[in-house]
Amino acid sequence: MEGRKSYFASDFHLGLAAGTDPHEREQRVISWLDRISADAGSIWLLGDLFDFWWEYKKVIPKGFTRFLGRLAALTDSGIAVHIFTGNHDMWMKGYLTEECGVTVHYEPLVTEIDGELFYLAHGEGLGSRNRGGRMLFAFFRNRIARVLFSALHPRWGMAIGHAWSKSSRLAKHVSLPFMGEEKEDLIRHTRSVASGGCRARYYIYGHRHLPLTFEEEGRRLIILGDWFSCRASYAVYDGKELVLVNEE
Repeated sequence: MEGRKSYFASDFHLGLAAGTDPHEREQRVISWLDRISADAGSIWLLGDLFDFWWEYKKVIPKGFTRFLGRLAALTDSGIAVHIFTGNHDMWMKGYLTEECGVTVHYEPLVTEIDGELFYLAHGEGLGSRNRGGRMLFAFFRNRIARVLFSALHPRWGMAIGHAWSKSSRLAKHVSLPFMGEEKEDLIRHTRSVASGGCRARYYIYGHRHLPLTFEEEGRRLIILGDWFSCRASYAVYDGKELVLVNEE
């Protein structure tokens, strides 16, 4: 949208009882959405918005009412909101589209924004050499496994999901420092995608929990960071320049 900006954020992990207070974190997210709505043309939320999200046929997770209400208000006002599923909330179906008017993406996306090509993805498993991690993500996406889990009563299904989340590395709010470009999965993935013919100039990811900008051969890679271990980090594109913003 001419004269408007595009905003990118990820890894709110709403509901996670680690790092910053979960209620205060949700309010920070809402305040940020309210603030950027003044000049936003599109908002791209790149996964792990919720620490655990599972949609049953007629049941959705408790909570997040204010956040979901803001999403609906944004789309009602004409702002395009895009959500990518992450490894903590990959089990989205149609609820957020039907009730909040957002567009949900389940795979990496190459899209044009204000004349520039962007490659957007949450980032889980991309470029990874960890076979165990790839197998785990494949299991989470398995149709039969999802059907079996959905057969559980929500009381038990949600309890299991939250227990898994709390036992993950995120619950200990540990983020590894930059390991060098040869060891960073998302840098390797970006190089692989570019060598395969992708002509995107900008590559934006979540998942890594480390705010980072990396430039190479005319490409700019941004990892968005998270909202539970730091104040806030997000990227903004004004039609000319893409920058990563860290707020304290």
